Amino acid sequence: MLRRPRTSTAKAVNYNDMDSEMSFSVTASSDEDIEEWKPPEPKPKALTKTGRDQTAGEKKAPAKRTAKPKVPKEPKPPKAPKVPKEPKPRVPRKPAAERKTQAAKVQKGSGARGLAGTKRKKSDEDDKLGEDKGEKQTDCPEVETAEESGPSIRMKEERVSFIVSEACQADRCAGEGSSLTGLKAKKEEVEEDFTFDEPCQKKQKTSGVGLGQPTALPSSLAQALRNELNMNWELIEVLSVLTCVERWVCVNIITLLREENTVPFMVRYRKDMINHMDADAVRDVQLIYEELCSLAKKTKSVIQTLKKDGVLTDELEQDLRNCRSTDELDHVYSPYKKGSKLTKARRAKALGLEEAACALMEKPHTLDLRAWVKTGTEGLSSVEDVATGVEHILADMIAKDPETLTYVKTLCENSSVTIQSSVSKSALKEKEQDKSVQGQKKPGAQQNKNKDIDKFHLYFDFTSNIQRIQPHQTLAINRGESLKILTVKVNIPDRVKNDFTRWCINNRWRPKTFAREELNIIIKNAVEDSYKRLVLPFLTRSYRNKLTSAAEKESIAMFVRNLRQRLLVCPIRGCVIMGVDPGFRHGCKLAVLSPTSQIIHTDVVYLHNSGQQREADKLRHLMIKYGCTRVVIGNGTACRETESFFADLISRRYFHPLDVSYCITSEAGASIYSVSPEAVKEMPDLDPNLRSAVSIGRRVQDPLAELVKIDPKHIGIGTYQHDVSAGALKAALDGVVQECVSFVGVDINICSETLMRHVAGLNAGRAKNIAEWREQNGPFINREQLKLVKGMGPKTFQQCAGFIRINPQTSARSSPHPGPAVPEKPAAKKAKGKTGVNIPTSFNPLDQTCIHPESYHVAQRFLSIVDGSADQIGSAALQQCVESKVRSSSIEELARTVDTTPETLKLIIDGLTQPPGFDIRQNFGQADFKRGIVSMSDLRVGAVLTGRVDNTALFGAFVDIGVGRAGLIHKSNITLDKLPVSQRRRSLALGPGERVEVRVLNVDAQRGRIGLDLIRVLQ
Repeated sequence: MLRRPRTSTAKAVNYNDMDSEMSFSVTASSDEDIEEWKPPEPKPKALTKTGRDQTAGEKKAPAKRTAKPKVPKEPKPPKAPKVPKEPKPRVPRKPAAERKTQAAKVQKGSGARGLAGTKRKKSDEDDKLGEDKGEKQTDCPEVETAEESGPSIRMKEERVSFIVSEACQADRCAGEGSSLTGLKAKKEEVEEDFTFDEPCQKKQKTSGVGLGQPTALPSSLAQALRNELNMNWELIEVLSVLTCVERWVCVNIITLLREENTVPFMVRYRKDMINHMDADAVRDVQLIYEELCSLAKKTKSVIQTLKKDGVLTDELEQDLRNCRSTDELDHVYSPYKKGSKLTKARRAKALGLEEAACALMEKPHTLDLRAWVKTGTEGLSSVEDVATGVEHILADMIAKDPETLTYVKTLCENSSVTIQSSVSKSALKEKEQDKSVQGQKKPGAQQNKNKDIDKFHLYFDFTSNIQRIQPHQTLAINRGESLKILTVKVNIPDRVKNDFTRWCINNRWRPKTFAREELNIIIKNAVEDSYKRLVLPFLTRSYRNKLTSAAEKESIAMFVRNLRQRLLVCPIRGCVIMGVDPGFRHGCKLAVLSPTSQIIHTDVVYLHNSGQQREADKLRHLMIKYGCTRVVIGNGTACRETESFFADLISRRYFHPLDVSYCITSEAGASIYSVSPEAVKEMPDLDPNLRSAVSIGRRVQDPLAELVKIDPKHIGIGTYQHDVSAGALKAALDGVVQECVSFVGVDINICSETLMRHVAGLNAGRAKNIAEWREQNGPFINREQLKLVKGMGPKTFQQCAGFIRINPQTSARSSPHPGPAVPEKPAAKKAKGKTGVNIPTSFNPLDQTCIHPESYHVAQRFLSIVDGSADQIGSAALQQCVESKVRSSSIEELARTVDTTPETLKLIIDGLTQPPGFDIRQNFGQADFKRGIVSMSDLRVGAVLTGRVDNTALFGAFVDIGVGRAGLIHKSNITLDKLPVSQRRRSLALGPGERVEVRVLNVDAQRGRIGLDLIRVLQ
């Protein structure tokens, strides 16, 4: 949905995306073209005055408006949203040429807006907000808590972003929902400094992809959606505009979601239908789809409420059904809410002055205000009262007119709208009281309150353009405001008011015929009153809501990226590990774990009291007895001292002949997990403190299997988790956990019930049923046996089967009677409708691959073409056969031969050629084990070190350099020239687990802060 090139001087720019195989072209306008004003593009927010069958970017013909007093508007049939409804009573517009001349100074570009947060696009100059670089670590009040994070690793397939010219950023999406008005990036020079920006979600390509895919909804689905939504806009069109995804892809995603398909299943096995979108992109579409459905449901509820109250009119109902965002709906509905005072306009209408207001706009020469005077009636007792009532009605009409709101938003977009925060009077008063009692002992609560106030010192006098404010700054300001420490306001320039007033009086709200001077004064007063009392508060609320929504979505996206990389850290296999939960008073808890994570031994040692030599001997005895060469220390209390103790023993070769090394890992959530029902069930006879040591060790042995047991918000990733929607955060994090578990795959015969419930298509109940079946009947021999499990219907099997592995090594360890277990099961399931299930009893080699059972017949055909067999899966011989066949024939040709899609064939080839037991995490980094220790006092400015990214925030990346405190690379120091080519277009330059080379910029030992500069990313 790209705009077609304008007739002015322009140059075409082509962009090619290497990672996502996407290419598209846009048109970058010249500077002269940028300054030229163009009538606003049709917006999703506007009422149905725009022909929705126009393609985005085409100029619409201005429709003349004829005011019709007292004539109610024709209600628009809900099934024909493209038919424009009859307008409200209003003045006819001037010819297009005349309007264009009067508004020539208004900049073009009002067509690229969307739901708050769908684009997450900011300026590349966000890192230059006038803050002192030395204080950049304190941008976020929670910067210290954000530093505590453990090792992680980056995803292979991260979405890429594009740095494009100013004009093409505005043109990339052909028009988005107006709920992001004002958040569009300013037209400015693109800098080379890389920042943590995420532009508008990519436009997916259609050329050569999805041949034969529907370009319109199937009639049955379209009818169902219309009946469900009953709005005056088309769902697919709005969804496509807001997400910048092609219509046919939106159609397929909605169809798949309504068929209860999970996101991992869609991303892996329905690539052709979703145009190779990644999981994050599909979830974005799903989120917007759910928001639109929620909006339609809320609109229906509001209409029913108003109808019950007897205030619903046809015109009001159409206004409600035209709303495309919650902000619009609230704006239209707020005057009619129960409990709210009767608005001035409604009081005036109750007096019958609406007819006079319509006459003022339509036939002002016939209006005599004195005829409306009724002595003794409040509100009509004088000409002045009548004039005031007419002003209120006109002000209300102006504030609710979509075209007027569109125009004022356009003015704001092209003006410097700023958000300003300052310290509140109550906070100042508390600080003054604190100073007056400095000599007295303050209670703890008062000390904490003063500490909270000091956290926000950066925002005591803070001003930023709303287009440049950073997400973490928005969240910090919101928190300060909720704590009554800060006061916040949005500053809209007076020029907007002046231009708005002039436009309303001379254009939109100009009487049709000659009006006397006193009537013109009424119109002028109505416009000014509407702007000050109604429009300005609406704009302020709208800006704050959009900024907050965008910041929340960016913060949640940061959580998602960090969690994914934390979960996909490569496991440490094949060695005995000792987990250590450090402590002073109660000692250090130890847990020795076998290579398969079984608990061999647990103990407590007191390393920081007297008798250290005795405890060291005890450690050496345990290490040598169990052949333990890896020690994992939690990063909590006494971590530094425990690390120093082990480093000293290692340096003295105390554990000889063992070559012992240690690593530090995050213990966030370990204490919570140790007292959880899952931990009690798994380790019933173990003390909770020892369970923490077990969890710490297993986090390095198999991070994914262990971390899924803990609520993601307790893992210690991201920032501002308490300032974003708890429901949205939980849904996003649960989604990425499901994605990671599914894409890695689980061995159904050895995985825990907790891990199993996160597989796509499964839940706690089905996982429990699978575990019970496994206990009663022994290991699963093939995937088909899953159909014998209670609650495993065809849809559930379809969703989970491809992510479940049946490995021959684990399926061979069967119970004493593996044979009869399968035949006996159908008889046991007779009452549950499983009598007709015919399940094979032999092992299928394809069950250990990522190939879905629905494609087994295709895989067999392909194997026959390459002269291979299923028993050769993962062997070098089969790899050579497949490679030679692919070289001689293209993937597309082979796909036609075996009657499947190229995407499915590529997946089959991967499954056949990957070695048995293949793990996608094996190509990612592992935890760093070391043998020595460096302290913060050893650091010098200019020193070059290597480290691993611990955590990333919206303002930079925290790096563990082995000194006990993570250093911060501010995002202004993460520039394109320091990144590998593969990462230069990623939305997030660095992620947890990546190894980097850094230079020390500054060391603040008193505050425990280290400033770093990125030199390069280590491959």
